[in-house]
Amino acid sequence: MRILTRSKLFCCVALVLFAVSALHAQDVNQIVQTAVNTELAASRNDHSLWRYRDEQRAAGKVSIVVQTAQGSVKRLIERNGAALSAAEAQAEDARIQSTIRDPEKMAKQRRDGASDDKNAAELLKMLPTAFLWRIANENGDSITLTFSPNPDFSPPDMQSRVLSAMAGDLVVDKKQHRIETISGKLVRDVTFGWGLLGRLKQGGTFRVERRELKPGLWQITETHVHIVGKALLFKNIGQQQDEVQKDFTQVPAGTTLEQAAEMSKAQH
Repeated sequence: MRILTRSKLFCCVALVLFAVSALHAQDVNQIVQTAVNTELAASRNDHSLWRYRDEQRAAGKVSIVVQTAQGSVKRLIERNGAALSAAEAQAEDARIQSTIRDPEKMAKQRRDGASDDKNAAELLKMLPTAFLWRIANENGDSITLTFSPNPDFSPPDMQSRVLSAMAGDLVVDKKQHRIETISGKLVRDVTFGWGLLGRLKQGGTFRVERRELKPGLWQITETHVHIVGKALLFKNIGQQQDEVQKDFTQVPAGTTLEQAAEMSKAQH
């Protein structure tokens, strides 16, 4: 019989533990990568349009948003808990009509939306490598992963520098591999230009909630951002946002901007 010495036994145990740990890390990273791939594919293929109630609680504003292929119509209906007066509602209608009849304004809205989508996709692609991942808990429908900054990650731009300073949780739907919730907290200050151009303060938080509205169709339903900082010339670059989107109804694909403007008037 071959007898292992204590040192050899220790080395064997260490190698087994290392192998198990490496396999576990690989499994976790694969969960994240699969969720990222699924979300990117959904973003390319999901052309659904929606009407919903948008509550910007930090700003005290409630609006009705109606999406179309040409852009979105957003009608303010409440401010600080009170409905708009007749004069304010008339002015809001005039603003909307002026906007949807201005090709340059609508083109800018589409460009801004495309830019936001591109930035979101680029940040999404960085998730597997920007963080160190581990499984926090798992139930029948979802799995919760925790993430912390990966010291080997080199952020390519300012947005990813902020991302790479976050730690938090990611909840993934196990059946569809869709992201349900992502929340994080800045674990250190983020400076730009050695602090001369800007600084985001440690402790800032964000949380984004997403839900399935119809089979395979997911939308953001809550966005909470509380980040404080200063930019060049001491302008505030922090965000204080508490936005809730609800009462979703699907909009027909051929809806025009004029039709969307009328749909935004309805109170249901």
